[in-house]
Amino acid sequence: MESYFITATDTGVGKTTITAAMAFALKRLGVNVGVMKPFATGTQQKTGYKSEDVAILANSAQTTDPEELMNPYFFPVPVSPYAAANKLNVDIDVDMVMDRFEKLQAMHDVMLVEGIGGILTPILKNYCIANLIKDMNLDTLVVTSSRIGTVNHTLMTLNVAQQYGLKIRGLIINNIDPAGYDVNELKNDLKNLSGVDVLCTIPHLNNAKMGEVAEILQRSNLISQLTS
Repeated sequence: MESYFITATDTGVGKTTITAAMAFALKRLGVNVGVMKPFATGTQQKTGYKSEDVAILANSAQTTDPEELMNPYFFPVPVSPYAAANKLNVDIDVDMVMDRFEKLQAMHDVMLVEGIGGILTPILKNYCIANLIKDMNLDTLVVTSSRIGTVNHTLMTLNVAQQYGLKIRGLIINNIDPAGYDVNELKNDLKNLSGVDVLCTIPHLNNAKMGEVAEILQRSNLISQLTS
């Protein structure tokens, strides 16, 4: 089975929820799944994992892998890794991140790696999320939203992926804005404009439980497509 990198058209479109639900669904099928969020920023949790996103991923995958493997860099400021490292005077070591990814990959049959922000979010001055995906040599899933403007953001993301030579496995539309695009129309438009398949659409949900999102992914055949 293949491993995947999950990126998005922007921050706040549901990458963590969808990555966690994928891990939840795979674990329920008996798959030895591991999770990783190489870079996380934001408010540090008072207990447990520093990053709330990492906690969600680890709990969904039911993994006890060391935090330093799953999340090599956590910065307690809500900015890009590049800006956070500069602000906090931290040197980011990409080779160390890759070493920890390879250790996790050796421990699991499937790895789900979640990015931060969009595909051009900077890590170093001349190194962004797209570079990281290329170095990890993973097929990529792109999470997009139903917000007005998402067609532009999605096409730009796919164009960047093409420039970096990344393999995009497909799109996942998360209907976070019911006042935005009609999801069925958006699905058709994105497919026609980009040629990239929309693998799954997530309906607008209020306070959805992880199992509910995992069920949607399974019913859409996303999980079976990714594991076949």
